[in-house]
Amino acid sequence: QVQLVESGGGLVQAGDSLRLSCVASGRTFSSLSISWFRQAPGKEREFVAHIGWIGGITYYADSVKGRFTISRDNAKNTVYLQMNRMKPDDTAVYRCALYTGGSYDSENRYDYWGQGTQVTVSS
Repeated sequence: QVQLVESGGGLVQAGDSLRLSCVASGRTFSSLSISWFRQAPGKEREFVAHIGWIGGITYYADSVKGRFTISRDNAKNTVYLQMNRMKPDDTAVYRCALYTGGSYDSENRYDYWGQGTQVTVSS
């Protein structure tokens, strides 16, 4: 059993920055690959960023590439999502999830999810 807990969401203005955290427990953190997804009202859940446990390899959605950075601190069992130059389109509930293999951008490849943290970007 793996527990994922997100934090760090809030209300910011366009152009501002925000850092989300995802704390994992229940399994050896250094062997976990984790992604961030987001879901805006009335829209489907979409992949945001992924970080692997081998070498910390990262992948990003085109919509956030160059603005968002995913990282991990194995000593703190935490994955971060640094969000810079934020836009109103970034408004969504952000959730981290545990990757099980296969297509990293498919939500079907994740078996544990956090409860989510709300991010709102005003124009």
